[in-house]
Amino acid sequence: MRLPYMVAGDLKVSPSAYSEKDLDEVLQTPTVFANVSKGQTAKKEDLVAAFGTEDQKEICLQILAKGELQVSERERHSQLEAMFRDIATTVADKCVNPDTRRPYTVGVIERAMKDVHYSVKHHKSSKQQALEVIRQLKDHMPIDRAKMKLKVTAPARDTKKVMERLKQLECQLEEESHDPDLLLVLLVDPGTFREVDESVRRETKGAGSVEVVSVKEVKEGDELLT
Repeated sequence: MRLPYMVAGDLKVSPSAYSEKDLDEVLQTPTVFANVSKGQTAKKEDLVAAFGTEDQKEICLQILAKGELQVSERERHSQLEAMFRDIATTVADKCVNPDTRRPYTVGVIERAMKDVHYSVKHHKSSKQQALEVIRQLKDHMPIDRAKMKLKVTAPARDTKKVMERLKQLECQLEEESHDPDLLLVLLVDPGTFREVDESVRRETKGAGSVEVVSVKEVKEGDELLT
């Protein structure tokens, strides 16, 4: 039995997250209909047969938790467009051109996503899809996650061990000094930060340190595709 109800337009994405106290915000009216367009409400016997109760609010909560949300093509298109831009914004915020270290504008990322024919997946979060987009765009344009800038210090006696380990982790060396202790400025992928930190502490038995200089190392100005 399919019994429709009327939902408030702005709260359609995840109605199952709402409770009884939110019903006035989620529903235009806490009423179950047999036919919404004709304004015909469901019969009590049909409600009891389908839900085991005739309590309209209780039934609405059951439908919100277990029912299928139906949206018009126009509304679905609007939601997908908004998620498409949200994904592009996330990618633009996290990535740069690795050759110049300049960030891309959201507009450039959106055009690139269209060029690779990326289709938004409504069941996945924007963050999850942003990672997928980055992987796909790497075959289309120079793009990579913006690197973190770190300052690493270690006792002189541990220089060789620390340098060898950081080389294994493919850290990009920006500055190096020995006075007499080791001081390095590195660029690393955000995903390797914890391993760099743990490695330095392990190789120096806690005497070394890793300090975040910047979480996203970029040069001023936006990168444009020509």
